[in-house]
Amino acid sequence: MSHDLNERQRLPRWMKMKLPKGGNYSKVKNLVEKHNLHTICTSGNCPNIGECWNRGTATFMILGDICTRNCKFCGVKSGKPLLPDPKEPQRIAESVKVMGLQHCVITSVDRDDLPDLGATIWAQTIKEVKELNPELKIEVLIPDFQGREELIQKVIDSNPEVISHNFETVENLTSKIRSAAKYQRSLNVLRFIANSDIVAKSGIMLGLGETREEILQTMDDLLDVGCTVITIGQYLAPTLHHMQVVEYIHPNVFEEYKQIGLDKGFKFVESEPLVRSSYRAENHIMAQGV
Repeated sequence: MSHDLNERQRLPRWMKMKLPKGGNYSKVKNLVEKHNLHTICTSGNCPNIGECWNRGTATFMILGDICTRNCKFCGVKSGKPLLPDPKEPQRIAESVKVMGLQHCVITSVDRDDLPDLGATIWAQTIKEVKELNPELKIEVLIPDFQGREELIQKVIDSNPEVISHNFETVENLTSKIRSAAKYQRSLNVLRFIANSDIVAKSGIMLGLGETREEILQTMDDLLDVGCTVITIGQYLAPTLHHMQVVEYIHPNVFEEYKQIGLDKGFKFVESEPLVRSSYRAENHIMAQGV
């Protein structure tokens, strides 16, 4: 993470992260650099990069590493992106094959600058990855595509096993931290996904000032539109220029929310302080029997 030393020292003991190391970590790191790939693991300052890369898994980020939005919680660079690389889908597919993955997660920056918002590259990437890796299970973490159903349908038609779209936070805080996003629009995106009979998944962060009642309401809203998998993790500010942490939530509270979510009807709930959307995502597919 990009916290300064004082911020690191203030972290509660349960938020301490191990330094990345291990043979597989180095292998994945070298592969990502060799193929000029972008991963949310590095761009998003993920705290689990050491564990995931050492397991030989990574979450690929397509459509470049510069986002057209400027969300107050996100460590991905924002600005004016380069044009999409038409060879990127092939590079991703080849890298997945070299890594020998059985489960792959793909995400992207927002590309509000493109007429199709990046949907064509999305579809091509999923198609090429599946063609070169026919036994592979794919989860995709998509932007909201401005709510345009014809663009979301392009992703659906590519047949990933899971489509995730993150709420990130509760309704009351959405306009404050999610640039250009709308809570109801995200609900509609997930409803459209769920109605296509593909597993719909979402994730939220805690510690931004949300209340318990707002968290439970968000769970209910997700269930109402057909979302069956939810991830819940602790928010960590990427830098001092981002939205700062209001509260560090104790692991026992995360465990409580996990049980509440399961009792409410979610098929899978991943709820721990260091959980991120794609953390151990292969378990989310297995839980669905996909």
